[in-house]
Amino acid sequence: MFLMVTGFMNYGQQTVRAARYIGQSFMIILSHANRLPVTIQYPYEKLITSERFRGRIHFEFDKCIACEVCVRVCPIDLPVVDWKMETDIRKKRLLNYSIDFGICIFCGNCIEYCPTNCLSMTEEYELSTYDRHELNYNQIALGRLPMSIIDDYTIRTIQIK
Repeated sequence: MFLMVTGFMNYGQQTVRAARYIGQSFMIILSHANRLPVTIQYPYEKLITSERFRGRIHFEFDKCIACEVCVRVCPIDLPVVDWKMETDIRKKRLLNYSIDFGICIFCGNCIEYCPTNCLSMTEEYELSTYDRHELNYNQIALGRLPMSIIDDYTIRTIQIK
């Protein structure tokens, strides 16, 4: 008889505990129903990037002295710098500068160590293409400034807090 009473009491305690867990989970569900959606409609809504965002690299051809510091500090030796030595003035003349963004890890070492500040990071993050060879940017493509998403009136910008 005593075993039956204790078994019934354990059953009652377990039922109360299960009801409490169901109530707690229901409260969590209700608290999530109050939140705003996190998903954005990407082509029409874009996030404003943070201040220190590492996007596509911008290159200023006129400032570069072809010292190749960017190649030496790059963990994957990525920037390709072609130059020619001008014997009459004993200086290097930059011929070509290119970066393959299919390989770049956007570490920012090249920007940090450049002595003439001819490299900088932009807020551009839309680098997708159908052909990986299109990700190899030469000095002309690297010199283009990206369009700011704040200035584009067709896109609604969203600030994440």
